[in-house]
Amino acid sequence: MSGPKMTPHTQTVLRALLGRGVDGERRTTVLAEGLYGLELSTLTGLPNGTLFPLLERLRQAGWVERHWEADALAEAEGRPRRRFFRLTDKGAECAPYALAAVTATDSGHAGAVRPGYAGGTL
Repeated sequence: MSGPKMTPHTQTVLRALLGRGVDGERRTTVLAEGLYGLELSTLTGLPNGTLFPLLERLRQAGWVERHWEADALAEAEGRPRRRFFRLTDKGAECAPYALAAVTATDSGHAGAVRPGYAGGTL
């Protein structure tokens, strides 16, 4: 399964977009709607100059899509619109396997880790 280079930063962003580190209902929202740029930066600890080029590479690989939030919501809250990033179907399918492969390689037991959205070593 080919895809983007699985650098530590890429792994961190993919885990955030998979909803790792957030609980129950919030995870469902992350998977459905995604995370906006500042939220991703805060969750991952990555500066914009690292985060946004990485998101663009994931988008070009077909793993991430981006969308703007509705004008009405931003206007109601008195702020600019946010750009959200979420995993595509391809990304949601491939990312857990890619993360599992990296984890298995790093821990020396390739093939023994089962991918998934929650729990485990991902």
